[in-house]
Parts: sequence; C-alpha cells; structure tokens
Amino acid sequence: MPLSQWVITDNNAVTTLVGRGDEHLKHIENTLHVKLTARGNVIAIQGPDQDQALARQVLDLLAQWAYAGQPIRLDTVDAAVTAVQEGTQNEFLHLLTESVYTTTAGRIIRPKTVGQQVYIEAIRQNTLVFGIGPAGTGKTYLAMAMAVQALKTHEVERIILTRPAVEAGEKLGFLPGALEDKVDPYLRPLYDALFEFLGQEAVERYRERGHIEVAPLAYMRGRTLNSSFIILDEAQNTTYEQMKMFLTRLGYGSKMVVTGDATQVDLARGERSGLYEAERILEGIPGIRTIHLGKRDVVRHPLVGEIIAAYQRFEGEQGANNHDHKT
Repeated sequence: MPLSQWVITDNNAVTTLVGRGDEHLKHIENTLHVKLTARGNVIAIQGPDQDQALARQVLDLLAQWAYAGQPIRLDTVDAAVTAVQEGTQNEFLHLLTESVYTTTAGRIIRPKTVGQQVYIEAIRQNTLVFGIGPAGTGKTYLAMAMAVQALKTHEVERIILTRPAVEAGEKLGFLPGALEDKVDPYLRPLYDALFEFLGQEAVERYRERGHIEVAPLAYMRGRTLNSSFIILDEAQNTTYEQMKMFLTRLGYGSKMVVTGDATQVDLARGERSGLYEAERILEGIPGIRTIHLGKRDVVRHPLVGEIIAAYQRFEGEQGANNHDHKT
C-alpha cells in the first residue's frame, strides 16, 4: 500500500496536533481509512492515494490551528475533516481570526464550527436569515451576539428579541400572575444572554431608553420595525399566520434572524409550523438565506450531539414504521 510522509515544521506544535496518546491521529485514521504513524515531527501516511491526499489536507489545517496556539479537540479534528471533504477549508481557517463580540468580562464570542461561521457570514450579508438546527448549535446565542455588536457600533438603533409565548402545551391564561410574570419564563433565556453580553445594569439602561426590547411575539402585531436588529427565537412554535405577521414587520435599515429547532415543535397536533412553511415559500428570494446547523455544530457536551443523532434515528424509524402500517 502506498506510503508518504508529512512534516510539521514547528516542533512545539507536534504535541497539540497529534493529541494525547496520538488520539487525534487515531481519529483521522478511523475517519479516512489511513494509517498514521508519528515519529518526532514526521507523520508517515499509509493508504490509498486519494485517502492520503485527504489526510494531508486535514493535517495541514490542524497544523495551522496548532501554529496559532489554539487547542485541538476531537471536534476540531472532525471539523477539519468535514472542511476538507466539503471544500470549506477557508471557512475553517477563518475561525482562527473570527470575532463576533467581546463581553464586558473580556470573553470573545466567536463561531466554533464551520457551520456557525457560514451562519455568521449569512447574517452579515443578508437582511433575513433563518437559522434552523438542534439545541446547542449556537443559533440564537450567536445571533444575539451579532445584534449586540450592531447596537454598540450604531449599525442599528435598537434590538428587538421575541418568542412565541405558548410552549410545551401551556397557555398564558392558565399561568398565575400578571402578564409580565406570565411571559417572563419564556423570555428569561434571552435576558440571560443579554446579561452575559452587556451586564445587567447596562441591559436595564438600554431597556429604559428603548434600545432593547424583549417581548412576546403577539406584541409585534401592527408595528413597522425600522433601524432594528430583530430576532425571533423558537420560531418552530409559530403558526403560519404568526410567521407571516412577524416577517411583514420588517422596516428600513433593519435585519431579521429567525431561529428554530425541528425537534422541539410544541404546536397542537395538525397545526402547521410557520417556520417551515416560510422556508419553503421564501426560497430563492435575494436577501433571504436559510442556514441548517446540525450535529457537528453542537458546541455543548459531546454527548448532546450523540443524543440528538440518536433521537433523529429513532424518529426516522418511527416515521417509517407508521408509513408501513398505513400502506
């Protein structure tokens, strides 16, 4: 079987690249069906010519990561392999320099996967972006970071964050307390992110001045939202009519991001999700882009991605079984 060598020029980066116990090399071996053997700063590659070429490109990407002083994890290796297979090496390397926002605590918010990088670029270049994907893919968090950055740099005059206020089968009328108390649990995750980005005192000041608004989707009716960065979260729980109402609120100088998760639809049985109707209806219109994030974009605990994949397999099998029973 053909054999070639690949050399990393920075001896200090070797340990980062190969991983503890050569775990990164073993991961590449299992994914690309090659044999990798490290001796010092030289890695021998054995396997079919085409697989060797892919492995060399993956090693080149990881070397750039190591040269930049960035840690390499197994998900980094997976991202590098995917970038080579899909021809998105430039997007992968751009992750090294991308910065969306720096929090008051000095933490830099940046995309961590190629899919997230593509999502960020889509938001920059389009007026309306649909970010669709499972929990943990950063679709809402990154959109909010982009919104805060736009507000701080005076690209927009205000941020408007909204969600449908009916989830998990609960209706507001049956919840205790005044309206503000009723909607607060649905909006709390949005506030938590704002507090992280700006600090609680700054968020309150922005709210008092009308520069930040967090409200249920019903509050958008009848308005035209100019010079705003508008985020609709949990959009899989909008009806067809609600989504149409929301999208037609778009005003001059504004940008919209709509996020949702196909695995967490809480609408009544038989009710159409406005998110997926909108994706189909608006396909191909200039200025509108849909980005699908998936398992490989999950940046929570690695098990979250496996849990999502397992549920998707189960639901696919259930769907197939139901179809067989009907036929």
